[in-house]
Amino acid sequence: MKVVGYQVVDEQVIGKGGFLTLRRLRLRLRRDDGSLSEEGLYDFVERPMGLDAVVLALYQRVAGGRIDVLLRDGLRVPMDFGRVQSRDVVPRPFTEVVAGILEAGEVGPEALRKRAAAEAYEEAGLRIAPDSVELLGAPMHPTPGMCPELFYFAAAQVSAAERSGACVPPTDGSPFEEGATLRWLDLDDALAACAAGTITDMKTELVLRRLKARI
Repeated sequence: MKVVGYQVVDEQVIGKGGFLTLRRLRLRLRRDDGSLSEEGLYDFVERPMGLDAVVLALYQRVAGGRIDVLLRDGLRVPMDFGRVQSRDVVPRPFTEVVAGILEAGEVGPEALRKRAAAEAYEEAGLRIAPDSVELLGAPMHPTPGMCPELFYFAAAQVSAAERSGACVPPTDGSPFEEGATLRWLDLDDALAACAAGTITDMKTELVLRRLKARI
């Protein structure tokens, strides 16, 4: 039978953190014959400050036709604590591209480009114009079983002058931005690192693949 709707039995906010909210729904599925399923429980996460994010591939064309892309090695606390039960954890750098949360009210292509340019400066110390940001196809849901977040993919070409003139990234003020490092890597080598498991960030592989297809 086909599921045509939900019957919401109960809805609660069961947890609020500094950035995330945990919602709990008790639901029945409504079938096309009018019958209802047994009651089920579903928990999922929301981010009140802004649900979605922009993922930005910063790249430069260099001698010989090579394309360099900017990668950022920083801390991701869930990667250090979320898969182990120990409190004695040695931080491991996590490699990804520049990305940032779209804040409430930042909707539409112009807002996406402005947010991408802001994140390029905040996380990489690169000053780029919002109109230099190119959107790379449709957004996608990275974790639909846990969060309704959408990733919007974008790219921006960086000139040699912009690359050499980059400043120390100001960051967003979080202590977890401390110690992040930046490096440029050949696009094909970066994609090979994704395939080999050296880079394990899904959004990074996807935006680099879209960039490769666009170029």
